[in-house]
Amino acid sequence: MIKAGAIDKGTCLLIKNDPYLVAEREFVNPGKGSAFVRLKLKNLKTGLVLKQTMKTQDTVEEILVEDKDCQYLYADGDLIHFMDAETYEQFSISREDFTDTMNFLKEGDTYTVVMWEREPIDIKLPYKMVFTVTEAQNAVKGDSVTGATKPVTLETGLMVRVPLFIKEGEKILVNTETREYVERVNT
Repeated sequence: MIKAGAIDKGTCLLIKNDPYLVAEREFVNPGKGSAFVRLKLKNLKTGLVLKQTMKTQDTVEEILVEDKDCQYLYADGDLIHFMDAETYEQFSISREDFTDTMNFLKEGDTYTVVMWEREPIDIKLPYKMVFTVTEAQNAVKGDSVTGATKPVTLETGLMVRVPLFIKEGEKILVNTETREYVERVNT
C-alpha cells in the first residue's frame, strides 16, 4: 500500500481490480483543509482515462509491472504474436485489446510489452516512428494552398494526412500519440 501523497507520475496502482498508470499528478495544499493530490490515471487494459482526487493520507494498492523487450512476429486472425527477446519464449495477445496499437506494429521490430501478473497489458510504442508510404495520390499542379494536405496509406495500413509533396515510396516520421505526420525522412 502507498499513501496518496507519495504517489509519483509513472507509478502503477490497482484500482477496482484494474491496473492503472499515473499519467499526471498534481499536489494541492489549500489554505484551509488538508492537502490532496489530483491524479490522471490511464487504465492499462482498456486505455480509458480516469481522473481521481485523493487526500494525501489515503492509501491505495501499488502494483509492480514488468517491462519486457519483445519482438513482434506476426498477426493472424484475432491474435498478435510476440517473442520475448531474453527467453525466446513466444506468446500471443488478443488483437481486440490493442486495436489502436496494431497500425503501428511492424513485423520483426522490438517493442516494450508491459506485463502484470505474467499477462501482457500494454504495448509501449516509441514516441515517433518511421514508415514507408505505400499509397499516395499525386498532387495536382497548381494545388498549392498553404498547409494543404492529402491522405496517404502507410506500410502497416495506417492512414495519415501529409503535405502534398509526399510521394509513394517515401519514408515519413509519424508521432504515435497524435497519429500525425512530423517530417519526411531522407535515407
